Amino acid sequence: MSMPSALASREAALALMQSTSLARLAAEAVEALILSGELGPGARLNEALLAQRLGVSRGPLREALRLLEEGGLVRQEKNRGAFVREIPLAEAAELYELRAGLDAAAGRLLATRIGAEQLAELRALTAAMRSLGEAEVDRFHELNLAFHERLVVLAGNSALLETYRRTTRLLALFRRRNLLAPRAIPHFAEEHAAIVEHLAAGDAAGCAEALFRHAEGGRARMLADGELAAR
Repeated sequence: MSMPSALASREAALALMQSTSLARLAAEAVEALILSGELGPGARLNEALLAQRLGVSRGPLREALRLLEEGGLVRQEKNRGAFVREIPLAEAAELYELRAGLDAAAGRLLATRIGAEQLAELRALTAAMRSLGEAEVDRFHELNLAFHERLVVLAGNSALLETYRRTTRLLALFRRRNLLAPRAIPHFAEEHAAIVEHLAAGDAAGCAEALFRHAEGGRARMLADGELAAR
């Protein structure tokens, strides 16, 4: 290979790496806008405006939207563009069934390996939940997500964590406001505290069962609220 052609090949490879990196960064930024609710389910993703906002060209942004489509957060329509996906009630119910199983698996694993420092971290989260008033729904939602994420992270299974994160991202597209009534905050906080005590006792079966029932309760509330909203 001649020097000029070798240089051209290296430059092309570098350009590809830069484009790929930009696309992934753009995908993370758009995902954050979706999961925060700023870009809600069904919203059209204007390429020109998003590219300008993120400071990237249209090429990396299109690749970013393709990545988000693969992850299930975005749908592409021919001649219409890209949209944030809307998750129907039936699909959300299936995702909740999957999450219940993932939560149970994480609890079973974690109960056999959790340490004192990790228990203290989870107890701090449950204490923060217990301290909230019934009107502090947004803060409880944040703590709830953090609690379950930490359980799965601490379980130490990367395949489980990847599947869990994909499932929770998709569930975030559903109407999350239906999932939490203010009056239920104390009840949910106590359920979380009970889960931590199963972990502290090394009770793998009890922890798995408590997490499964906790997730199934959320699924039942979601179905009831979704069916009422459809009437």
